Amino acid sequence: MKVTEVKVFPVNEERLKAYVSITLDDCFVVRDLKVIQGTSGLFVAMPSKKRKDGQFRDIAHPLNQETRAMIEDAIFAEFEKELKAMGASLENLKRQKAPGSFDDGDDY
Repeated sequence: MKVTEVKVFPVNEERLKAYVSITLDDCFVVRDLKVIQGTSGLFVAMPSKKRKDGQFRDIAHPLNQETRAMIEDAIFAEFEKELKAMGASLENLKRQKAPGSFDDGDDY
């Protein structure tokens, strides 16, 4: 399986950085993935739905780490192109912490 297309829709919000749609093998589309600024940097959130109990549950997600990495790599590559077009850098975003998080320098 290959990611054959990635469409990135940048968002200017505090934690949410972009919505993403991907196409797999030119025949299956997954929409509403998100690039989010987390406490440890950027990550890709799979499409999810809020349940009646208030928790979110993934609608679609990779079943193994290899597939997750393939999807994330494709998304971050396209996201970086979008950032460059806007004059920003993926490396700078990946190093940033989410607003409200802190790093006191203690790694234990």
